[in-house]
Amino acid sequence: MSPSRESEARAILKSVWGYDDFRPGQWEVIAAALDGRDVFAVMPTGSGKSMCYQLPALVAGGLTLVVSPLIALMRDQVGQLVRAGVSAASLNSMNSEEEAAEAWDKLNAGELRLLFVSPERLAGEGLVSRLKRIGVNRLAIDEAHCVSQWGHDFRPEYRLLAKAREALGGVPVTALTATADRQTQADIAQQLFPAPPQMVVHSFDRPNLKLAFAPKDQPRRQIDDFLRRHRGGSGIVYCSSRSKTERLAAGLREKGWNALPYHAGLEQAERNRNQDIFLQEDEVVVCATIAFGMGINKPDVRFVVHADMPGSVESYYQEIGRAGRDGLPADTLTLYGVDDMVLRRRQIDEKPIDDERRGIEHKRLNAMIDLCENALCRRGALLAYFGEETPSCRHGQVPFRCDLCGAEAPALQDATLEARKLLSAVIRSGERFGAGHLADILTGTTTETIRRQNHDGLKTFGVGADKSKAAWMGLTRKLFAAGALAEASVEHGGFKLTPKGENILFGRESIALRVDPFAERRSRRSEREAARADGLDGETAALFEHLRKLRLELARAEGVAAYIIFTDRTLIAMARERPLGLDEMRAIEGVGERKLAQYGETFLEAIAAFRG
Repeated sequence: MSPSRESEARAILKSVWGYDDFRPGQWEVIAAALDGRDVFAVMPTGSGKSMCYQLPALVAGGLTLVVSPLIALMRDQVGQLVRAGVSAASLNSMNSEEEAAEAWDKLNAGELRLLFVSPERLAGEGLVSRLKRIGVNRLAIDEAHCVSQWGHDFRPEYRLLAKAREALGGVPVTALTATADRQTQADIAQQLFPAPPQMVVHSFDRPNLKLAFAPKDQPRRQIDDFLRRHRGGSGIVYCSSRSKTERLAAGLREKGWNALPYHAGLEQAERNRNQDIFLQEDEVVVCATIAFGMGINKPDVRFVVHADMPGSVESYYQEIGRAGRDGLPADTLTLYGVDDMVLRRRQIDEKPIDDERRGIEHKRLNAMIDLCENALCRRGALLAYFGEETPSCRHGQVPFRCDLCGAEAPALQDATLEARKLLSAVIRSGERFGAGHLADILTGTTTETIRRQNHDGLKTFGVGADKSKAAWMGLTRKLFAAGALAEASVEHGGFKLTPKGENILFGRESIALRVDPFAERRSRRSEREAARADGLDGETAALFEHLRKLRLELARAEGVAAYIIFTDRTLIAMARERPLGLDEMRAIEGVGERKLAQYGETFLEAIAAFRG
């Protein structure tokens, strides 16, 4: 790579996007692309993967064909590029006749630099041959994990991309994903490339994300308490079922939140409306299934909550990765319970898949359960899953510690005696009852079911009266997570002992478990007085909110998402620097020449008026 080519790339980065430098990992991918090499990049969400194919398209010229899995995502990217002065278009089923005709006119004239298509559209008859006649310089494949059967978003149409590449004349390929363990990485490389590509695997760490987990204990209250600490921000609450998204959104609206449901069962018009509101406005909470996924390109999502435990670490990482893509602080919370663990195991066992795949999925679920029940550093455990060693965030250079490192470290405690009491209750009651009933036996609580089953006569009845029912239910969850208990019956639920549970019960094995930390109950006053997550002082924060209102007015008038005007990160820089003229405004990160000409004077006037 010649110095002049790198200088040209940096000049375009500044003039088009308003950035002074590349983010970590970007230049390595961009340089490989400009050298005409195949490159496969695994980079976390928020690291600027799209720049890795957008910038080379402008530096090298010609046409870059971008395969993207969702129409909403490609339309959003095209909208941002066009506003930055880049010639880009998409071909998809949502195009009007005029949009499609304009795209083909620019293609035939050789004016287009980036064309976005879905894998299904590329697999259709005629498109590849027509594009080959026009000439394609490079093929970029976004969300490349969709090609792998081991990935969490497998799309069969992605398997056809290797043939499309050949039909286009064997053009070089840039493939990108945010989430792939080593097995998935190997499968992606084998599926997409005829020879090993240049691999760029950047750190999976997202240091601006705070990671927190909590056992379920009145989940609606837990979610509401969490949201109260994020007034003014937008976020996503992931739920395990369609019905739960609607119930939770309704409950949050009753508490004053602008909460909307999103799932695949909603009418298309309602789904689109709710997604557009979330993308275009501030202070919106979407309660969603994982159908609300890859198409979300909103950089200023300030929090992600999992109301139910995800099914794998890959899914968890992908979903929390939708927060804080602008690099500013963002918060996450994952709630989990034994019912989640039982349900996820059952779902795997009932899938029509071979034993090898079932074993891999159980292994991945176990890793997710281990992350929930982890007694050390969440960040370290998460990165270790992807093969990355890192010091705990208690000892590393991480500004936002996880919940285990940010407080007094939870201790591991010998739980063998308590475990034997609970396991004995499971055996004596017939290995068919759930956590609540077992807790009633151990605490000596006489319920109608206890009397009907004559369980008040068991030797274990009342032997655990020194602990709360919640504590015993928590122990049931931990023993299930540790593999000492298993689901007794798909039809009726309940728990039975595993060989490991028998070893503990009969003294052949001991067990140490994490002591659950108690969540702090913050008062409303402390919430009001808490420092802003973005670290802004009062006057700077007030100017930021003033500029955010202006941005929203402009976005509504133009019918675009607010962040397409300027991101929060850029508005915060304006609020801190308070530029006095266009030259000073040009120096603000994220202000390219096109946006400077379009919005510079408007925002300078707003800053001056605020200064009074």
